[in-house]
Amino acid sequence: MHGGLKVNQRLLQDVVAGASGLRGVAVAVCVPFPYLAQAQAVLSGTPVAWGAQNLSEQAQGAFTGEVSAAMLQDFGCRYVLVGHSERRAIYGESDKLVAEKFAAALASGLSPVFCVGETLEQRDAGRTLDVVAAQIDAVKNRVGVAAFSGAVVAYEPVWAIGTGRTATSAQAQEVHAAIRARLAKDDAKVADELRILYGGSVKPGNAAELFAMPDIDGGLIGGASLVAADFLSICAAAAR
Repeated sequence: MHGGLKVNQRLLQDVVAGASGLRGVAVAVCVPFPYLAQAQAVLSGTPVAWGAQNLSEQAQGAFTGEVSAAMLQDFGCRYVLVGHSERRAIYGESDKLVAEKFAAALASGLSPVFCVGETLEQRDAGRTLDVVAAQIDAVKNRVGVAAFSGAVVAYEPVWAIGTGRTATSAQAQEVHAAIRARLAKDDAKVADELRILYGGSVKPGNAAELFAMPDIDGGLIGGASLVAADFLSICAAAAR
């Protein structure tokens, strides 16, 4: 929950200017609901796509305060975050609810950026791969493996978000490979073509090492995305 009209304007303009010189990398920003109109105005016709940070699983109705996929489409969104760790931890979003939101996004033509990851307690208990598999399976059982062809998966270890701690490239690669392998059991082509991003204190200093891993296709950037120079440096690392 960051930003404001003046700050956003400069940040978005700087990102557009920097992203215009990048080749072979897809760049997108997901902004809070009140700033979707601003993002649409600034980013339309540029190489930078935009999206939202959440959506309702409901298509319409008496759900005061909720925002539907169709509403996001009205503002030209291409992406929407689904199942971010903060939504799961703070607002109690279950694997089942996240799967419903994933389905709602797809049904309206949005690309869900489906977030998965484990807590520190789960990692210390050796349950990382089991936790992530259950999160993946909840969506797969709801919409089928083919639906992942219209989505992006982001592995974000909860213990590495906003803490300054980062999974080592080997730790991240292990989980990314496991995600791809789990989906490959049902559809090798979907698994092979799936973009799997890493999110967890990605910075300009560690991005290149992370992105060099065979199953890490880019990053879901948090705090570093609030500084245009840092964000663009990370984007450039993905373009190599």
